[in-house]
Amino acid sequence: MSIYVGNLSYKVTEEDLRTAFAEYGKVSRVQLPTDRETGRPRGFAFVEMETETEEAAAIEALDGAEWMGRDLKVNKARPREERSPSRGGGGGNWGNNDRNSRRY
Repeated sequence: MSIYVGNLSYKVTEEDLRTAFAEYGKVSRVQLPTDRETGRPRGFAFVEMETETEEAAAIEALDGAEWMGRDLKVNKARPREERSPSRGGGGGNWGNNDRNSRRY
């Protein structure tokens, strides 16, 4: 199981997270998603620890704690929900606006 860590500073690194969570047990994995366009962290992460006991201790200690100027939101990560395939956005009549369809 994974731990969700939200409300992170945009300056946080994977190493920062490893160090913070290592106080509560062995960290197996850290995922720090980044924005595709800017490359900066998106403000949340997922941390996996070796045992559920270690995860519970980290959640208990860090949820609501102030870290790097932010109040952390830490809880068990929920399984990712299935999304329907995206078909893009936009409305109807694309390419058929008034300017192109008028006859003079």
